[in-house]
Amino acid sequence: MIPSINPPGDRTIGLLAYLYGPGKREEHVDPHLVASFDGMAPDPGRDPSATLKALQQLLDQPVQALPEHARPAKHVWHTSVRTAPGDRMLSDEEWAEVARRIVAATGIDPGEGQPGCRWAAVRHADDHIHIVATLVCEDGTRPDDFRSGKRAQAEARLIEKDLGLHQVAPGDGTAAQRPTSAERHKAERQGRERTAREELREAVRRAVAGAQGEEEFFSRLADAGLLVKKRVAPSGDLLGYKVALPDDRNKDGEPVFYPGAHLAPDLSLPRIRERWTGGDLQDRTGLEAPGAAGAPAAARRRTAAAAWQAVLVVEHGEDGLAAAYIAAAGEVLDALAKTSAAHTRQELREAAWAFERASRSHVRAVRGHDRALRQAARDLVHGGSALGRGEEGATTAMAIDMLFSLITAAAHWHARKGHAQQAEAAQRAAEHLRTAYRAAAEYPLAVLHQRGRRLARPVLRRQAEAVHAAIPELAEQVLAEPGWPALAATLAEAEAAGHDPVPLLSEAAGHRELGTAESISDVLVWRLRRAADLPADAASAPAVQRMPGTASAPPRDRDRRRHR
Repeated sequence: MIPSINPPGDRTIGLLAYLYGPGKREEHVDPHLVASFDGMAPDPGRDPSATLKALQQLLDQPVQALPEHARPAKHVWHTSVRTAPGDRMLSDEEWAEVARRIVAATGIDPGEGQPGCRWAAVRHADDHIHIVATLVCEDGTRPDDFRSGKRAQAEARLIEKDLGLHQVAPGDGTAAQRPTSAERHKAERQGRERTAREELREAVRRAVAGAQGEEEFFSRLADAGLLVKKRVAPSGDLLGYKVALPDDRNKDGEPVFYPGAHLAPDLSLPRIRERWTGGDLQDRTGLEAPGAAGAPAAARRRTAAAAWQAVLVVEHGEDGLAAAYIAAAGEVLDALAKTSAAHTRQELREAAWAFERASRSHVRAVRGHDRALRQAARDLVHGGSALGRGEEGATTAMAIDMLFSLITAAAHWHARKGHAQQAEAAQRAAEHLRTAYRAAAEYPLAVLHQRGRRLARPVLRRQAEAVHAAIPELAEQVLAEPGWPALAATLAEAEAAGHDPVPLLSEAAGHRELGTAESISDVLVWRLRRAADLPADAASAPAVQRMPGTASAPPRDRDRRRHR
């Protein structure tokens, strides 16, 4: 259940006319009162003799009773209360109880003999109500509505439990501002997937990902096609900025600008500048020019390495460092989504969008130490877009796999800190990453699987013995997984490259938890290929030769091993 308190207004009749009217898109159906301060307020929706004017005058009476100079200029309090998607439809009686509890919790009408304001609750849709109140109590005093938004949220959590509704994670004031209903309706009219505010937030986050200063940041905003206005002090110092979509205009045909701070708390210019305190980032794709052949794959390999190291910091580092690494992980996701191939792009975009909420909390990030992750984001952007095949496609799977571990660690960190919304957001991001990983890893793992099935029996037996020696507690599970042939092929490649499989595998398994993995063998494949510096795309690596006179394990043996 989601209460959303609006800024105070000055015209009760105007708000009532909207609530009882058809709506901007004829979306209001059967508007009527479900509750009021005394239970006897006139209902223009159900009573033919009642009028909006009569209801307005009743609500405004305590305001009008004050001397004109004592009347508050903004005297109209308004909140909507909406059930979560998937919740059952509440009856009018249940909505009436919700309204009474919300006005009591927020101090609008506290009850128990205390002075209260006049209010009315209007329902014009299945999933929400609107509560209108006038901010003068019956005795002429002002209500104690301080922090009414937080109080409404707290009461909503209790209502959810009592009515058996979806439990919305409590917030902490660090979430981005939600689009207004007007913004949502405008997006629907224009056929937009997201509101202008949301599109701008995503575009600005992508522009700041891996940027090393203001000049590059504003250049990226312009390259993305955004309209930009800068706020400059008389001294010439840059104080802030605001952005607009070229085709998002108001009724006068002017672009609708949003300051960075109104897009998200961490997108104000001062907060963005904090990211640049750790020193300059480098343009180091490893090749002559950004976007040159092989640069996307090199960038993804470095991203996998940076994510691998970041997990340790999030799991065991100080809170300020962990917060910085989690915020920087958001930049990496934004950059990866921006440069990904078509078959993974949408899921990676959704992962970055979900994780945006997890990248902020009240724990102050200690910037500078997160430089490796921010450098990874820069490498991804400057490395250019990746193809979905070959080494670029395979290193994408490797990077996503490592990022899945990092995002999962972030979810656990937030959960330990009691950051419910952030933990939930990180878990949603992880699920999108899991889906993107399946798409990215399908072909390179299939190649490895075929190689593993062609291994000579002595080679296969030797790799199985290495698994038993390195991870005895997981060995039987790993050998029974469908992904075991791919892991065996990787171990054989590592051995052929001069590595001892046992310590290599032990290190890969021991430094990170494997409990959340759908396939332990898949996870170990990417960890080993990164640690042993093997090509991510096995098709480009030399095949491990069979021993003369040997044959691969017969199908019945493989099936028995997989299902034992």
